[in-house]
Amino acid sequence: MPSDRRLEREAAKRRRHRRGQAIAAVSSVVVLGGLAALILTSPGWPEVRETFFNWEVFKESFPDVAKAFWLDVKIFLVAELAILVVGLFVAMLRIARSPAMFPVRLLSVVFVDLFRGIPTILLVFLIGFGVPALQLSGTPNDPIVLGAFALVLSYSAYVAEVYRAGIASVHRGQRDAALAVGLTENQAMRHVILPQAVRRVAPPLLNDFVALQKDVALISILGPLEAFREAQIIESLTFNFTPLVAAALLYLAVTVPTARIVDRLGGTEGAVR
Repeated sequence: MPSDRRLEREAAKRRRHRRGQAIAAVSSVVVLGGLAALILTSPGWPEVRETFFNWEVFKESFPDVAKAFWLDVKIFLVAELAILVVGLFVAMLRIARSPAMFPVRLLSVVFVDLFRGIPTILLVFLIGFGVPALQLSGTPNDPIVLGAFALVLSYSAYVAEVYRAGIASVHRGQRDAALAVGLTENQAMRHVILPQAVRRVAPPLLNDFVALQKDVALISILGPLEAFREAQIIESLTFNFTPLVAAALLYLAVTVPTARIVDRLGGTEGAVR
């Protein structure tokens, strides 16, 4: 009977699934257990445990590091919003077709090439110390503002290219259909092309923001007491690296969930199960 064969196939599929899960569990235990045994039985493990994983130092330092981490979160949220806007603006300039827009289009190309080519840490250093050195009236001297501005410039160049790739991926027929029903070029871009492009580039955009969450720590070179800087200060006072581990755990608490969201949106969740 067809129904019997279907039931047999489903039962066989369930057996294969259970067998695969069992193999994955056993292999994980063997590999992770072997790594744990290798580390815990190494001659230097007691010293590493005392230096990097000291529970008493962790309890004492974690509140201060967590309080400083709130500055990282605020910088990230503000910078992310600015990057989304600036990146989209630069991308729109790059795809402008009007001959009169050529100078602006050229400037947008220079913007992308310049700020993608300079390492982010170097850009933070140059802007954070270079702008105050100019002594221009009306320019901010706050290292937090300058560091966030440097991050916005760097990441906007990357995000602009992500946007541009998303817009280019929308089939030309979508634009032609929008024009055929009476929409203008601007209306077609706003109501038809951009919504599709943004949905397509959501995973790579989130991937860039996972990197941004970590690169906020680069602002520490300008002096603000964010999580990494606070951990460094405590480490220099205690001669123990555990505060840096505490800072790393805070970054992981933010970046790992975001990475899983990226995996799910990108259709790669099966690769991490």
